[in-house]
Amino acid sequence: MVQIAEQVRRTRGRPPIRSDEATRRLLIEAAAEEFQANGYAGTCMAAVAQRAGVSTKTVYRLIPNKADLLTRVVSDRIGQFVLEIEPDALDTLPLPEALERMLLAYGTLTLSERTIAMHRLVIRECDQFPEVAAAFYEAAIRRANDAMARWLRRQRERGLIALEDPQAAAGMLRGMMSMDPQRAVMLGQRAAPDQEEIAERAKQCARLFLGGCLVR
Repeated sequence: MVQIAEQVRRTRGRPPIRSDEATRRLLIEAAAEEFQANGYAGTCMAAVAQRAGVSTKTVYRLIPNKADLLTRVVSDRIGQFVLEIEPDALDTLPLPEALERMLLAYGTLTLSERTIAMHRLVIRECDQFPEVAAAFYEAAIRRANDAMARWLRRQRERGLIALEDPQAAAGMLRGMMSMDPQRAVMLGQRAAPDQEEIAERAKQCARLFLGGCLVR
């Protein structure tokens, strides 16, 4: 009985075992905060480990280097956006509403303070660290554009829109939705837009894109 009671006490006192995937999630969140606070050059793996509450050895076992860590931080945000515009999420909506929903998701992503801080980081440090620019372009810009182009291509195949180049059209949509307010925030001319403003901009952009601004 004494042995059993001792085993129960030891079991209850042990911290729960965390999976590698859960630990990666902690590291990605900790890295995002470190990059935002200290930039790419000023962030080290040991600081990320300390913020996440794990050992540096664990960091290197799960994520081999700082460039890969940055890529995962960027991919994590884009991954949420891609999920939001999957066909199952949008195909049940009328075309104007679906386009508006896609633009709202994109604007919420790109006009957030964290994303704008990442843009500043990339621009500031891309000359010294080309891997920063490469990671951001592939994991953020290209992946977001590809996701939007797939949706546009699908609408063309359904006979709902007429587009020669969905890939180029996706780039135009991205620029129309976020470029001007994002640059204004980056240059210190305004605060990041709130959700109400982003939603209104998404509605206007969807209307302009589908209507073409032509007097019929």
